[in-house]
Amino acid sequence: MSSVEIRHIVFDIGKVLIHYDPDIPFSRIIPDEAERKWFFANVCTHDWNIEQDRGRDWREAEDQLIAEHPAHEESIRAFRKHWHEMVPHAYVECVSIMECLIAKGYDVTLLTNFASDTFKEAQKLYPFLTLPRGVTVSAEAGLIKPDVAIYHTHAEAFGLDPSATLFIDDNMVNVEGARAAGWHAVLFTDPQTLKADLLAYGVNV
Repeated sequence: MSSVEIRHIVFDIGKVLIHYDPDIPFSRIIPDEAERKWFFANVCTHDWNIEQDRGRDWREAEDQLIAEHPAHEESIRAFRKHWHEMVPHAYVECVSIMECLIAKGYDVTLLTNFASDTFKEAQKLYPFLTLPRGVTVSAEAGLIKPDVAIYHTHAEAFGLDPSATLFIDDNMVNVEGARAAGWHAVLFTDPQTLKADLLAYGVNV
């Protein structure tokens, strides 16, 4: 890997640069743990939420679920209403790594599965998300990771050489998607491991 010249570094956002946990507001909204787990498994599911990352409007998403689960209307609407509570803090060490890479002259961009409106909200909460050269937001691209097309779209939009690009994501299927697009990619677990992974590619922070 040390023979590879990395010029472009692409970060995921959720669980890499900022924390994300829907349980934070919902532990208050639905205090009973078993009921809360049922709600996330059957109502506001991952598959339902990912469609907002693909570009579906929140109102449409809410109305669909409320038609199916009318008794849970208040909790369904609470998901978007209290979204800001789900992203309570940044991963300071990871943000520092990103800022160091930018300062060292690496071409840093972001590639994220995110709804368009909540991403804009996240940028206001965390201004460091405006520091990289640019970002591909899945909802705006109409594509989501790990679809190989979103990696190609990002590379074309920002003029990246895939063979000189390193992607950082906390989800292995997204890492594999990047590799399928011809990128180098590492699985994020913690800041120290990330530093070691970067060093293995000749990138010292």
